[in-house]
Amino acid sequence: MPVLHNLVNNNELRERMLAETEPRTTVSFYKYFQIADPKAFRDALYIALRELKVFGRIYVAKEGINAQISVPASNFEALKTFLYGFDAALNNLRLNIALDDDGKSFWVLRLKVRDRIVADGIEDETFDASDVGKYLKAAEVNAMLDDPDAVFVDMRNHYEYEVGRFDQAMEIPADTFRDQLPMAVDMLQEQKDKKIVMYCTGGIRCEKASAWMKHNGFEDIYHIEGGIIEYTRRAREQGLPVRFKGKNFVFDERMGERISDDVLSQCHQCGEPCDTHVNCVNDGCHLLFIQCSSCAEKYEKCCSPLCMEEAKLSPEEQRTRRAGRENGNKIFNKSRGRLNMTLAIPLPDSDK
Repeated sequence: MPVLHNLVNNNELRERMLAETEPRTTVSFYKYFQIADPKAFRDALYIALRELKVFGRIYVAKEGINAQISVPASNFEALKTFLYGFDAALNNLRLNIALDDDGKSFWVLRLKVRDRIVADGIEDETFDASDVGKYLKAAEVNAMLDDPDAVFVDMRNHYEYEVGRFDQAMEIPADTFRDQLPMAVDMLQEQKDKKIVMYCTGGIRCEKASAWMKHNGFEDIYHIEGGIIEYTRRAREQGLPVRFKGKNFVFDERMGERISDDVLSQCHQCGEPCDTHVNCVNDGCHLLFIQCSSCAEKYEKCCSPLCMEEAKLSPEEQRTRRAGRENGNKIFNKSRGRLNMTLAIPLPDSDK
């Protein structure tokens, strides 16, 4: 029986990845379809992807698959051929190739079985996730942006929205996707007669959100095919204006893909224009926040003087300080004036 999980220390794996000379391609994909035996599906997938030297984070559930991975460039076509033949539902699967990629996004393959590929909190058994809104391609997105009867709805988290978005896009100010869904229904009640355009990073959240809006009586529902990633790629290929501004937050080590030169957010410490997300280097914090280079130097890549002090302690002293207190990665949410507890770099709402 082959080993179906990683046995090597994470630090060693990261060093191995950084020492690689062949470039890697970062790819994301998802598909809603019925998987009868997610565990067997996961195990067979793991064996094949390991042979192709794939790194990344993949979730499998009865409702489908959600993946963000990197693959050696020479293995990309083999990966595509494998996926298309692995299951009939994956034939011609859309693969979103990263826009701003140094190939250093992942260094280990993690493949997990979950209840849902996107945690949505929906318990209504009559809900049909496959009854989605109409897809919009790049040129259609640009036309909708100029349509006064269209409302663009951003189905991402605040830390994604603050560094990049479409002009006039509505933010749904909830901490998780499961909370956003009912909130979006409530917030858009007075605009039921308008064209509702939903978007997200790669399409997985806005596709399910479009189905939920239809389930709740909204009729003129659209979502951007492939999300921000595919929209930007196609617009550039077709010579169209790219109307998304700023950075597209991504859920790997890069934390962002530069789409335009616009900087829409500020350093959370000094308020200067900045859109660089970092994690506080204090192992007892790891806050996800925006920090400029000056503050990174001033605060030694920490989020506060307290974390600067704690990061300099011995490992034993750090453990003593952390004992008995709630610990975990946090996200700074300036719009609500508090710290929100969640994983620093999750797959989109997959573990909330």
